[in-house]
Amino acid sequence: MRQLSLAMALLILLSACAPAALPSEEPSPSPSPRIWAGRPSPNPPTPSPIPEPVGFENLPVPDVERRDIPDTEAMRFAAALSPGWNLGNTMEATAGKDARSEISWGNPVTTQEMITLLKDSGFKTLRLPVSWNNHVDGDFSIDPAWMDRVQEVVDYAYGIGMHVILNIHHDDDVRFVYPSSEHFENSALYMRRVWGQISERFMDYGDRLIFESLNEPRLKGHRNEWWQDWESECCVDSLDALCRLHQIFVDTVRASGGNNASRYLLICGLAANVDSVMHDLFWLPQDTVEDRLMVSVHAYTPYNFALNSPANSSSISDFDMTNRNRTREINNFMNRLYDKFIADGVPVVLGEFGARDRRGNLRDRAEFAAYYTAAAAARGMPAMWWDNGMFSGGNADEIFGLMDRRNARWMYPDIVDAIIAYSPIGD
Repeated sequence: MRQLSLAMALLILLSACAPAALPSEEPSPSPSPRIWAGRPSPNPPTPSPIPEPVGFENLPVPDVERRDIPDTEAMRFAAALSPGWNLGNTMEATAGKDARSEISWGNPVTTQEMITLLKDSGFKTLRLPVSWNNHVDGDFSIDPAWMDRVQEVVDYAYGIGMHVILNIHHDDDVRFVYPSSEHFENSALYMRRVWGQISERFMDYGDRLIFESLNEPRLKGHRNEWWQDWESECCVDSLDALCRLHQIFVDTVRASGGNNASRYLLICGLAANVDSVMHDLFWLPQDTVEDRLMVSVHAYTPYNFALNSPANSSSISDFDMTNRNRTREINNFMNRLYDKFIADGVPVVLGEFGARDRRGNLRDRAEFAAYYTAAAAARGMPAMWWDNGMFSGGNADEIFGLMDRRNARWMYPDIVDAIIAYSPIGD
């Protein structure tokens, strides 16, 4: 009986550290183009006409305390990224294995006109999420046609003077990248192969092209997929494996030559959340060049306003920037990042933020965008709105759309104006 109990205990422990279910032999479309609860819409509707604006000039002016920002080349580079915008639910869509995957989650084909609208409106950075797993063969060789299309979209922004952040997105699977010691060998191979090919293609691009190691890497399917329990051996092991994968990313990019030898690189924690990068076990990779690594964090904060489903009783639809109960969480997490990284000269990029539409709470979202952007800028952190092209749907749909991409126009100019107005860092 004692031997049986030990075996059962071992089985339970191993099960706790494993994904919830083994993947099928063929990749299936991700159920979530965004984090926590979202899902792709088969055809995101675009409202018409444009909603009645609330009037940006009628919003309060954010009252934020500016912190001292180190006057270094790296911090000045990060400041130039602000503000940014995500081309969400597009190049990272996984419902397809050819170029049609770009439109498989309902958004139209990306055009130069869309990106020019970004630039003309005052955005400085295009964050370009890209999934590669549905465009590689068994040896992790990338389909040349897909690589060409990714480069074309990069050039839309890079060619008109914008910064571009290019990453690995939604490749979080035991067949590709899974941050655990059990799956480390295959994950390391995937990182070397994919980043080796990306690095070779873009080696001659200047510093305005930034590589981001991974998007929200995590133990997919695990009970601690999004929220880590640091008493759990699985979470500690996962963070250690992730940091080692980041080291492989840095080594691969640097060894590829060209401008990759000194390119700025972005590194995140588990699920790209704040608590993970604040943990004592999180470490930045060793690098062959000084001060070219930046920390990437995603923070839809305060959660109950920005991301929580309207179906949950804890969700709220109002945001008043003069109410400290609404702004406290924003200030708290940004102060933590400032104290650990910014004050020490390590740039932090808030690669994703936003607030989902809650049946017409436009003024609240505009106030949120103004305060969040101003608070980030006051601490030297560029922030980038997550735009998934969605404007309507049910409680399960994360409605973060700002740009009507089919007509290259802003649906919520008040939110855009708030982001642009309060994004400058150091002014």
